Amino acid sequence: MSGEVLVGEAAGLRASHAERDRVVDVLTVAAGDGRLTAEELDERVGAALSARTLGELAALTADLPAGSAAEAKDVARIEQVGASTRRGEGWVVPAAMEIRSEWGEVTLDFTRAVITRDTLRIDLGLHAGALKLVTRPGIVVDTDALVTHYSQIKTPRSAVTEGPVVLRVEIAGEIRYGQVVVRPPRRRFGRRAGR
Repeated sequence: MSGEVLVGEAAGLRASHAERDRVVDVLTVAAGDGRLTAEELDERVGAALSARTLGELAALTADLPAGSAAEAKDVARIEQVGASTRRGEGWVVPAAMEIRSEWGEVTLDFTRAVITRDTLRIDLGLHAGALKLVTRPGIVVDTDALVTHYSQIKTPRSAVTEGPVVLRVEIAGEIRYGQVVVRPPRRRFGRRAGR
């Protein structure tokens, strides 16, 4: 429905829950791409959830390019040797990732990521490097299926998640002479209240 303009009878048809959810996904991804501000996203998501007709839904995405990442990618791939890769603010979390890294570092920062699915499966092949996951409340990381050879898995002391689980990250695969680090975002020091 991204970029689509409905006319006549089609515009007046009642919208289903699934159609509302699809539009919310399109809007969320568009915000992650920088096409919508946070305020525009909040406003349009509210309108999508209360929309009664397909015409109302189509109007919310009419100014977005047709087919522009209407959904998060199914599988994202990172392949590198001796390099560093970072996914940071506004990146859209896919359903699955294949990461192959030798002598490098991959950082996945979920603190301001766009999460449209409930599970991310990572197939990891890591040699002499690190995979770092910066989490936020509601994100659970499962490394039970990960095979390690002379490697470390570092997780926060308190692995208990407060509130509902927003995203479950399941890491499988193999690491040699490397590490997986799961941590919350770093606190910023030097700021005083009232400033």
